[in-house]
Amino acid sequence: MVTVQTSIKVMRIDEVGMNMLGIIGGLGPMATAYLMQLLTQMSDAGTDQEHMEIVVYSKPSIPDRTQYILGKSDRSPVPEMVLAGRKLVEFGADLIAVPCITAHYFHDELERQIGIPIINAITETVQCIEQEKIDRVGLMATDGTIQSGLFQKELKRHNIQSILPAADGQREIMHMIYEEVKAGRAVDPEHFRNVSDRLFSQGAQVILLGCTELSLIKRDFVLPAGYLDVMDVLARKAVQCCNHVREEYSALITR
Repeated sequence: MVTVQTSIKVMRIDEVGMNMLGIIGGLGPMATAYLMQLLTQMSDAGTDQEHMEIVVYSKPSIPDRTQYILGKSDRSPVPEMVLAGRKLVEFGADLIAVPCITAHYFHDELERQIGIPIINAITETVQCIEQEKIDRVGLMATDGTIQSGLFQKELKRHNIQSILPAADGQREIMHMIYEEVKAGRAVDPEHFRNVSDRLFSQGAQVILLGCTELSLIKRDFVLPAGYLDVMDVLARKAVQCCNHVREEYSALITR
């Protein structure tokens, strides 16, 4: 159970059916659209009226998170994300999901300034990995997520080893994220297989798709066993907070 006292309300996000979900979207737009699809698919609803209430603020003008974290831009994304979050609160949101993992670098500050809980996809994902008794995880994510250690620190806290791509593999990942998905182009599956094969050969038991742009690869291609998509984890947690999850989503690692 999570209880958060704010100046707006006292809320409990474990009471199914009590909460309206807000989404800070546009980081990027396709990832936001896919989250909406997953929320609908995962909800155990038989009619329109049984689906959860969601309000989305798609704000693609929010400055790039990776560029700021790496010191390549002085434009912080926080003020614009806070503005979007407060708009969601005005519309009645009780909790927020952010379909951008790199933005979780600012999670605590955003939650403090917006004043309602923000689902932490990092901690939720690591809990999922721990429950599956996985102890070696290959990580695909943006440079910002990798270099800030967002996943590595949380995995280490749970005695789970992080296996990172080599420099050329990381360049391939960034190409897929920025030059393909964010640019509206089809992903070359060969790039994805190259990086995956190397991570598995280094001992990864599971490969974590730790960027919501990479989630679109799972949407568009049938992946073999051993992948966990952070967007699936985020979506399932959001549905658990606001509705009931379909039984087929009780396990999220591809089999």
